[in-house]
Amino acid sequence: MTEFLLGLRLLFGAGRGNRVRFFLMAAGGSLGVCCLALVLTVPGILQAHDGRAAARQPVSSSKGAADGTLVLQRSDAYGSKSFTRVFIAQGKRGTRSAPPGLTALPAPGEVFVSPRLHALLREAPAVKGLLPGRETGIIGASGLAHPDELYAYIGTTPARIADGSRTLKGFGYDYAPNPAVEPSTLTDVRFALATLVLLPLGIFLSVCARLSAASRMRRLAALRLLGLSIKGIRRVNSAETVVAALLGAFLGLAEYWVLNQVMSRTGLSALRWYPADGALSATTIAVCLVGCPALAWFVGRRSAREAAADPLAVRRTAPPRPPSKWGGLLLVSGLGIVSGYCATGLTGRPASSVGMNALLVVGGVVLTGVGLVLTLPLLSYVLARRVGRTTRSLTLSLAMRRNEAEPGSTMRVVTGLVLLVYAASLAQGVLIQLEQVTRPDGPVQDYSLSLSGISTQQERDLGSVPGVRTHAVMMNSWVDLENPRPDEAFASSATALVATCAQLDRMVRHTRGCVDGEVMRLVDPNSSVGSDLKPGAPFRFRLTGGTAAHVDVALPAAKVVYSGYSASAVGNAVLLVPPSALPAHARPRDAELLLTSSSEPAQVRGVLDGIGTVAPIAEVELVGLNVQGLEQISVVETLLALGMVMGLLIGVAAFLVSVTDRAVERRAQVTAVTLIGARTRTLRAVQCLQVVPPLALGLVLAVVTGKLAESSYLITGGGAIRWDIDGLPLLGIAAAGVVSIAAVGSLPLVGRRIDPELIRRD
Repeated sequence: MTEFLLGLRLLFGAGRGNRVRFFLMAAGGSLGVCCLALVLTVPGILQAHDGRAAARQPVSSSKGAADGTLVLQRSDAYGSKSFTRVFIAQGKRGTRSAPPGLTALPAPGEVFVSPRLHALLREAPAVKGLLPGRETGIIGASGLAHPDELYAYIGTTPARIADGSRTLKGFGYDYAPNPAVEPSTLTDVRFALATLVLLPLGIFLSVCARLSAASRMRRLAALRLLGLSIKGIRRVNSAETVVAALLGAFLGLAEYWVLNQVMSRTGLSALRWYPADGALSATTIAVCLVGCPALAWFVGRRSAREAAADPLAVRRTAPPRPPSKWGGLLLVSGLGIVSGYCATGLTGRPASSVGMNALLVVGGVVLTGVGLVLTLPLLSYVLARRVGRTTRSLTLSLAMRRNEAEPGSTMRVVTGLVLLVYAASLAQGVLIQLEQVTRPDGPVQDYSLSLSGISTQQERDLGSVPGVRTHAVMMNSWVDLENPRPDEAFASSATALVATCAQLDRMVRHTRGCVDGEVMRLVDPNSSVGSDLKPGAPFRFRLTGGTAAHVDVALPAAKVVYSGYSASAVGNAVLLVPPSALPAHARPRDAELLLTSSSEPAQVRGVLDGIGTVAPIAEVELVGLNVQGLEQISVVETLLALGMVMGLLIGVAAFLVSVTDRAVERRAQVTAVTLIGARTRTLRAVQCLQVVPPLALGLVLAVVTGKLAESSYLITGGGAIRWDIDGLPLLGIAAAGVVSIAAVGSLPLVGRRIDPELIRRD
């Protein structure tokens, strides 16, 4: 306790500069703790979403009392968002329990809507067509997964929902039917966030705990020479680092509380939550208040080891020992694992993520990242030593000799930025893997809308929605199934695509033999659809709006050979009918409007928003894709973007803190070099060269190892994309930008004022 109190007295009695450094340590630690709390709270936010969604889920059965309460649930797409409507018809003997967010079941004609839907009804009155009845109230927060959800409870009568309804028994499931993020995907997201945020965060907190390390080591060495024990030296050093970390932890938790209040009300692009969802849990508080001071104590204990063991060497500034080579062993081990999995992809027999492979891939990625961090001081030392021996440039020689004398400072300066680039590759891999799982494997996306639910003008407007490549009509033939006769001419059914050859070309990979203006047979060699039909088979298509009630088409011998996509509505058609074959002003009765766009998630969301603007009450079917999957992609992209922002913030903060602290620590050396004639321009060039070469070397290693780690993840994931070549330019631009910012940020750190007193004090 005596040594601890001595450390506190030295902390507050060693001058204004020491107190400023203490509060800088606390401020830096608070930033790290705030980011840590945010990462630890994200799973709780998603769990709160799923918990409320599960609690409101109707529990029903197909059999029940004749006069029981009925329920019918419909989930459609409004733009790129899900729009859920729950129709409830109260019975005499049915349940009376209300769902979360309501005080009672809605009576016939009553409509309860979510706050976002309430605002949407004012913005787009046409949506009222989906909500038969009068708006009676607002659904409470306990009945909504998130504040922006489109949700409604509609009271009706049993006769109106007799078809397809079920008997309502109550509300509440043990699981969410459509979780915000699938459990398997959430595991990948947690792994990516841990790499993006937690690894740089650990480095950043270590950097904050080692601010002004050289000055403190000299002070501790003096105490050791005065007779203080080794344990006492460690306690004195821990007093400053632990108190600063503890103060930073409290400040960080307060910063997170403010951030949660602001972000929960403003929201992110695809993730909204209530303030209570992001409240700090006991586990998060314990991790922040115990883990961060423990890390500071560990770092302080290691940093005080040299001053306690050899105080004379510290006071006389003896040359430090070369960095340890054990970090290189970790890097080689991690690269060996990820390179082995990459080799399985090259041999044509990719390994799967089953059993031990899943653990080995994660272990290889973590070992590579940790080994990269621990190897940077050694690489900087070797580079500085070789360049310093061979160069004839005074500026470069000064920079390299300083890096050779203090190789450990390189890790504190550049590690955060290097880890950010390394983690960016893993984030790209997670997004690629997620998109392969949740959306069709093809460059196009089809949208199907019932033609009877839209007007002729809306049909024309939908074809011109931004992002839509082309549009066509899919019509189904008519067969009298109620009164079949053996001699019925139209004994089979078929689907026809009403489109021109140009429209067909934009909906499939390629075509051969198409002739405009003629009815032709559609043949896909990779599909068996229509293979049992004989040329000349007649089909009748019913029409509305024109003079003719129907049009008869015979299956021709002429055919169009095409290659379609795996998830496309065109694969169901056996006939290509030109628009000119239909009577004027006539529309097929049993038909769908088919739109085609790019399958990029941003493009799909834009087209869905355009469809919602033109036809807000039309039901849209995404061929091979559901809106819930699209929303999951948006949530994951938002989480990864949040992780990238936090990682960038942490990396830049670690860089600025480290470079500034190193510049302050080297004021005596800079003053000495200035007094013997060095110009300010030379000193700034030296400062820049001390940072840029090791940072550039680390970024090159980060790009190479990051791509290998990403490829091993993609290969074991089993997707079609195994080598993310398209992501290299983005990483290259990011690395070049990081080097440029680091170079510019290093220039102002050499002061113009010369203070010879610094040399006398030293």
